[in-house]
Amino acid sequence: MSAYETIMVISTRFDEEAVAALLQRFTDMISEKGTIISVDEWGKRRLAYEIQKETEGFYFLVTFECEPDFIAELERVYRITDGLLRTLVVRKEPEKEPKKEPAQEQPS
Repeated sequence: MSAYETIMVISTRFDEEAVAALLQRFTDMISEKGTIISVDEWGKRRLAYEIQKETEGFYFLVTFECEPDFIAELERVYRITDGLLRTLVVRKEPEKEPKKEPAQEQPS
């Protein structure tokens, strides 16, 4: 399994209950095919530019692990879901260990 992150920007036309239901729908879908590591709610933020005549959106970051073939299905569902302004799914690179330099001997 590979680690992924997805960011969702949900329309502000929905009330908080509808936004929570939409987020729950996607987290349930991800949980069925993988493991959710974390869900970060960034809250309501101003968009950098207008999307579908909206200037604000609710931002969510979900970190999860799943098989690579599930990502195509997730993106397909994102495209057909009303209320999502923008989404992005990226594969996280594994953390690299910092290289340790060998200790140098000090002259006596």
